[in-house]
Amino acid sequence: MPVVTLPDGSRREYDGPVSVATIAADIGRGLARAAVGGRVDGELVDTSYVVDEDATVEIVTPKDDDGLHMIRHSTAHLMAQAVKQLYHGAQVTIGPVIDDGFYYDFAYERTFTPEDLEKIEARMQELVEADYPLERSVMPRDEAIRFFEEMGEAYKAEIIRDIPEDEELSLYRQGDFIDLCRGPHVPSTGRLGAFKLTKVAGAYWRGDSNNEMLQRIYGTAWPDRKQLKQYLQRLEEAAKRDHRRLGRQLGLFHFEEDAPGMVYWHDRGWRIYRVLEDYMRGLQNEYGYEEVHTPQILDRQLWEKSGHWEKFRDNMYSTEIEDQDYAIKPMNCPGHVQLFKQGLKSYRDLPLKIAEFGVVHRNEASGTLHGLMRARRFTQDDAHVFCTEGQLQGEIAELIEMTLRVYADFGFDDLSIALSLRPEVRVGSDDAWDRAEAALAEALDRKGLDYRTQPGEGAFYGPKIEFVLHDCLGRSWQCGTIQVDFSMPGRLGAEYVDESGDKRVPVMIHRAILGSMERFIGILIEHYEGRMPTWLAPVQAVVMNITDRQAERVQEIEQFLQKQGIRVASDLRNEKIGYKIREHTLQRVPYLLVVGDREVEEGSVAVRTRDGIDLGHMPVSDLAAGLTREESSRGRHVLEGS
Repeated sequence: MPVVTLPDGSRREYDGPVSVATIAADIGRGLARAAVGGRVDGELVDTSYVVDEDATVEIVTPKDDDGLHMIRHSTAHLMAQAVKQLYHGAQVTIGPVIDDGFYYDFAYERTFTPEDLEKIEARMQELVEADYPLERSVMPRDEAIRFFEEMGEAYKAEIIRDIPEDEELSLYRQGDFIDLCRGPHVPSTGRLGAFKLTKVAGAYWRGDSNNEMLQRIYGTAWPDRKQLKQYLQRLEEAAKRDHRRLGRQLGLFHFEEDAPGMVYWHDRGWRIYRVLEDYMRGLQNEYGYEEVHTPQILDRQLWEKSGHWEKFRDNMYSTEIEDQDYAIKPMNCPGHVQLFKQGLKSYRDLPLKIAEFGVVHRNEASGTLHGLMRARRFTQDDAHVFCTEGQLQGEIAELIEMTLRVYADFGFDDLSIALSLRPEVRVGSDDAWDRAEAALAEALDRKGLDYRTQPGEGAFYGPKIEFVLHDCLGRSWQCGTIQVDFSMPGRLGAEYVDESGDKRVPVMIHRAILGSMERFIGILIEHYEGRMPTWLAPVQAVVMNITDRQAERVQEIEQFLQKQGIRVASDLRNEKIGYKIREHTLQRVPYLLVVGDREVEEGSVAVRTRDGIDLGHMPVSDLAAGLTREESSRGRHVLEGS
C-alpha cells in the first residue's frame, strides 16, 4: 500500500498502485482539471504514471515552469502531427522546447510559406478539439529502428541508431501520429490551444553545414489565450526595437554580404562603441588593470596546449603559413598567459590584472548570425586576473562588485545570477574543481546574492558565475562571467615564486563584464529603443536656428559645447523649425536646442527634450553644466528647466 507524501507534508495512503491523475483527483477536482503532469520523488512524469511504492508527489499545473515546458513540448508534437497530415512525404526530425516556445525541423520537398503556417495552425486547432490522449509506450531500440524506417521516417531511424543498443525507448502516440520522445507530455491534445506559429527558417540536419538543409518551424505556446496575447504584443514591441532596423534608421551600422557576421560601424555607431570602451577603460584603470594588446593569429600548438583546439576547432578560423598551422584567436586567454610569463614573477607581483579589448573571430554557422547579437567578428572586454589561491576570495568579491556597478550605470537593475558547475568533459582534477566551485559559491554567499546552480554548464577549464540582464521587455541576456581556472596557467607553463622561494602556478580568473562589445550595444539599442541615455547618445544635443539671422550664433554655441566635451551638432538648413525638431526627435537626439532672435539677444537657448518636454530658456553656460552633470552621473541627474 503506497503512502504518498504531498508538498505540504500531508500523507495519503492507497490500497494499491495509483496514478498521478488519481492522486490529483483525490486532492480536489479543480486540481485534477488543471494537472498536466507530476513530480514523483523529484522526477517529472505524465499524469498516467503509476505510483506503486512510497513516494513524494507534487502535482504539476500550467502555473509551474515544468508545466509550461510540458505544454510547449506537447504543442511541438501537435504541430508535427498537423504537418504530417497536411503534407504527404514530410519527415519529422527533432522538436525541442526553447525559450518562450518550441520548434520542429522537417524534411520536405518545398519551402513552407506563411500561408502554410496558417493551414498548419488551423489543423492544430482541429486536433485540439479532437482531444486525442497522449499515450506512452516502450519499444526495444532495434524494433524502433525498423518501425520508423517502415513509416518512411529515415531521420528518426538515424537518431535511434546513435542510441546504445540495450536501451529501451519511449514513444508517444496521439491519434494517427507517433513520435520517439522521452516525455513527459500533457494528458491530451485538448489541454493545448493557446499557441501561435511564428516563422520558418532553414536549419542543417544535426547543425552540420555539410548535411542537408531542413525547414524549422518556430512556434510559441502558453497556458491560456491572455498570456499568448501578451507575449505576441511583446514580440511586436521587440520588432519595433530590433537593433538591426534601428541601426539602419539611426545610421549606426550595417552588414554586407562580403563580410557576413562582421559589422560596418558608421560614425554615430562608432561613437557609442568608443563611449563604452572609454567607460570600461576608466573603470579598469580605477581597479588597477594593465591594458594590453595581443596578436590575432597564434600557432596551433598554443591552442592545443590550452585545450581550445580540441574543444573549439570547428569554430576557429585557421590558416597555414610556411607549412605551419595557425589559428585566428577566438578568445584572448592564451595570449594573456604568454604575457604573464614574460619575466620572473614574485608573489609580490600578484594579483596581476591584464585587460584587453580583444578582437576575436568565431566561425558561427550562417543560420545563427543575428546582427550584433551573434557575429563572427566581435570585441570582448576581456580581462584575466592572476593571483595566489589565498587572494582568490578577495579578487572574486571585487569582480562581483565591479560587475554590478557597471550594470547599474547602464540602467540594468533587474538581473539574475547563476553558478555554472563542472561539465562532464573537462580538464583538471576533481580537487581543483572542488576548490574553484567553493570559492565562487563562498563569494556569492558573502555578498548575500541569490543565485541558481547550473550543473554541467561550466567551461571546460573551470566553473563560472554568469550574470543575466533582464531588459524592459523581460528578455534575458547572459553577459558577464567570472571564471576560476586552476588548469590553463599550468598547461601553458605560467609560474611565480612564493614566499619560500618555491615556484607555484597562479590561479587565473577569466572576467568579462559587457561580454561582446557589439552584442552589448545591440542590447542597449533594443532596451532603450534607440533612445540612449544622454551619456551614451552619439549626438547629445542639436543646435538649430529659426532663420539665417541666428546662424552665426548657432555655430558659436556648437563650438562652445564641443569644448566642454559635449557631443553636439548644428542644423542650419533652410527648413522650418518644426520640421527640424521632428527629424532630430526621430533620430533620438536627447536635447533639441533652438536659437531665435530672443535667444540671441538673451545669450540663451530654448531647450526641449526628444520626449517633447519644454525645459524653457537657459543660459548656454548653465546648459553645458547641466549636460556635463548628467553625463558624469550616468543619467542619474538629468537636465532640468529654468
